[in-house]
Amino acid sequence: MKQNSKHPVLIAGGGVGGLSAALALARNGLESSVFEQADEFKEIGAGIQLGPNAFHTFDDLGIADEVHELTVYPDDIVAMDAISGEEIVRLPVAKLFPKRFGKPYGLIHRADLHSVLLRACRETGKVNLLSAKKVTDFNANGKEVVVTAADEQQHTGAALIGADGLWSTVRQRIVGDGKPRISGHIAYRAVLPLDQVPEANRQNAMVVWMGPRFHLVHYPLRGHDMFNLVAVFHSDRFDEGWDSYGDPEELNLRFKGARPEVLGMLEKIDSWRMWVLCDREPIANWTKGNTTLLGDAAHPMLQYLAQGACMAMEDAVCLSKHLTLTGNDFNAAFSSFQKARYLRTARIQQTARLYGQAYHAADATRDLRNHFLKSRTPEQTMESMAWMYDKDQIPV
Repeated sequence: MKQNSKHPVLIAGGGVGGLSAALALARNGLESSVFEQADEFKEIGAGIQLGPNAFHTFDDLGIADEVHELTVYPDDIVAMDAISGEEIVRLPVAKLFPKRFGKPYGLIHRADLHSVLLRACRETGKVNLLSAKKVTDFNANGKEVVVTAADEQQHTGAALIGADGLWSTVRQRIVGDGKPRISGHIAYRAVLPLDQVPEANRQNAMVVWMGPRFHLVHYPLRGHDMFNLVAVFHSDRFDEGWDSYGDPEELNLRFKGARPEVLGMLEKIDSWRMWVLCDREPIANWTKGNTTLLGDAAHPMLQYLAQGACMAMEDAVCLSKHLTLTGNDFNAAFSSFQKARYLRTARIQQTARLYGQAYHAADATRDLRNHFLKSRTPEQTMESMAWMYDKDQIPV
């Protein structure tokens, strides 16, 4: 069904995925209305790692220059053993990635990326941004979609894109698979001003300290004015939880035995935000007629490949291209879009789980991990990521 000029595309969710979709559609001449449940359009959280594939989407979305100004480009990705302190991997991404993938690897504050997308959407004049509008229900007949918001107001659109995240309301109407899968991993997140970062840790690098059933990630943000910290550990204390305050005592207990470089970072933080990490089983179909999903609503993944936001932006660009190819036939475009995307996103979902096991390995498995990773050259390590980062591997 081609777009009815009387109605915009409706997008549930005003995060990175939803705004990327709105912007991609606007670049191709389509109007949209974005429904954000919060009182204002903003992002919480802190750092995002940007693989080379993300920078290809920035070109497509027309925001590459703005993102570049807000991005820190690390010299290396470094993997350390959190117990022995030995360096396992040092991948010189600043030197190798632009030459191999045509794009760099970068680090950005999530709120900065979101602000760039939000500003770009407003500048198009084709995106209607509606805050305090949680989508609670919808009815679709293949020709139009009527969305009902929490305030009971109804909105009619030519199609609906569910970009409403892990707990997507839209997904439950299309897929109906209930609650997400609880991974048993808990993430504590915080930012630390540069002057409070121990001198030994002030590297221009994305550093991961891997320990038995835990790991710590830290890297610079915002021109090195602050460091992003993510501490992850196994815990069965929580079934659900998102953006709530963590328990420093449990954090210290789970990281017992870690290197001073790790503990020295953790003790600097007075207040942590806590997330229970969840994902879902990969699926091949997340579309029904003129309704579809993208980003975490379609394929939520654990954070171990740092690809959640990247996949959402890739989805947005791919979906817009399929609308152009079909002459804005939403039913046909949504179907071909998911066929183009589902194998790639499923591979990311499953590989992220495997990486989580490797990060948290203990005993002989830990030794095997270290031996294997140390045996590879930087070039071999880089090539193992080509399926994820190479532009030729991004479905269109």
